Amino acid sequence: MNDSFIARWGVLILVASMMFFAYMFVDVMSPLKTLVETKLNWDSGVFGTYAASEYILTVCGFLIIAGVILDKLGVRFSGILSASLMVLGACVKFIGISDWFQTTAFCAWLDSWWVDLPGSAKMASLGFMIFGCGCEMEGTNVSKILAKWFKGKEMALAMGIEMAIARLGVFAVMWISPLIADKFGGSVSAPLGFCGALLCIGLINFIIFAFLDRKFDTQMVEAGLTTEVKSPEDEFHVSDLKAIFTSKMFWIVALLCVLYYSAIFPFQRYATDILEEALSIPSANAAKLFSCFPILAMILTPVLGLALDFIGKGASMLMTGSVIMLACHLCLAFLLPAFPEKWLALTIIVILGVSFSLVPAALWPSVPKIIDEKILGSAYCLIFWVQNIGLCLVPLLIGFLRDATGGYLVPEIVFASFGIMAFGLSVLLKREDRKSKYGLQEPNIKK
Repeated sequence: MNDSFIARWGVLILVASMMFFAYMFVDVMSPLKTLVETKLNWDSGVFGTYAASEYILTVCGFLIIAGVILDKLGVRFSGILSASLMVLGACVKFIGISDWFQTTAFCAWLDSWWVDLPGSAKMASLGFMIFGCGCEMEGTNVSKILAKWFKGKEMALAMGIEMAIARLGVFAVMWISPLIADKFGGSVSAPLGFCGALLCIGLINFIIFAFLDRKFDTQMVEAGLTTEVKSPEDEFHVSDLKAIFTSKMFWIVALLCVLYYSAIFPFQRYATDILEEALSIPSANAAKLFSCFPILAMILTPVLGLALDFIGKGASMLMTGSVIMLACHLCLAFLLPAFPEKWLALTIIVILGVSFSLVPAALWPSVPKIIDEKILGSAYCLIFWVQNIGLCLVPLLIGFLRDATGGYLVPEIVFASFGIMAFGLSVLLKREDRKSKYGLQEPNIKK
């Protein structure tokens, strides 16, 4: 089936749509930070805790379990499971921030229980934790799906297009979320409910994919390209995880990933507020301005993926992307406050989007070159696990620094420092590739 252009690209659309909806849900409350603080009585510290909650369960070991499930039970089971977790988490989060829930005795009990957080924040964080397990698991699952369906074909291009579609979700929600909130009288729950409904559509898409993938496996068996029962050498064993943990290249890639994404995803949570403060504009206008962040990334990521397929230079892309990210955060820290112009803010945001296309376009297609296919799902999950440690802690740090300093200068310097360290690791990665010849600088499509 994957020899058919329509079949393999149809699969891409099915699985990428779920990630599009997931990215919308992740950032649905980001452009509403000011409204959330007013309606739900949250401050920046509470908002940071809520943002960090997406990654708490994944950091506590769920992603390691998810990798084993993915390699043991396959992409169909894992895909439907992770999509279902996202829908469940969305429902819990919707309940937590709804107006009626805040009048219940249970919410009043949550207010006084355990840590000093509003009951709505505790319930929303619980839902975000469950959603985060499904979202991170699905992200690794989609990577393995595309590696399977596009093996020997346009793998980097496919992964680039999938990432571009997912990032379109960030662009869309920055416009749609404030519009829906205004339409329903300043409601925080209305945009959340809309994005939750889209996740249900994504779950249906994954069920359709499961039928197609089962047929693909049947064809592979009939063609003699694989067997229904794997040989002992090909079967995944938990002991195989040792090969990942002892791989120097794995740790370089994982640490590069956590440093780079820690300066991107936590930044997205606060970007609207940063622009609102720097430019003295309403939050809705700041959200529309930041919505341009993924524009160039959406355009460039597939192009860069195509270049990676035919030309290579993946390690060099990682170095370039890290430098661009560093420069943009320094500009947001020092240049934009000195010259608070919308055109300057837009330029910085769009250029940061270029970095967001360079690094992921080169990073994810490089993993199959350094990790054996039978443990590829676990490798992706472990990289996400390491990444999520940073994504869990950094929003908390940024929220604390914002409250402690009364501004975003110090948080932006922290983001920039991640860029310096990411660049150092990308240089090390290129050197190791040159020494051990993993082929990161070589094209994916072999002539």
